[in-house]
Amino acid sequence: MKINWKVRFKNKAWVIALIATLFFIIQSVLVIFGVQWDYTTLLEQVTTIVAALFALLGLIIDPTTAGASDSAQAQDYKEPRKDEENE
Repeated sequence: MKINWKVRFKNKAWVIALIATLFFIIQSVLVIFGVQWDYTTLLEQVTTIVAALFALLGLIIDPTTAGASDSAQAQDYKEPRKDEENE
């Protein structure tokens, strides 16, 4: 069986499906050994962390530029630029 694992791991949908499958396998094995693992709390905590990271990223990103970097002009500022019409 020849599988190109590098390409498989670059496919986000495949990786997510793999992670979900691993969770189900782990849960099934734990049940065999009499361990009840409720991963609902873990899932809630991970969701909260991911949402917080997205919120932080939203605070960092300059909405006036493409991507996450500031423009060359903005990098030269010593303080936030004021528009002349707002003064």
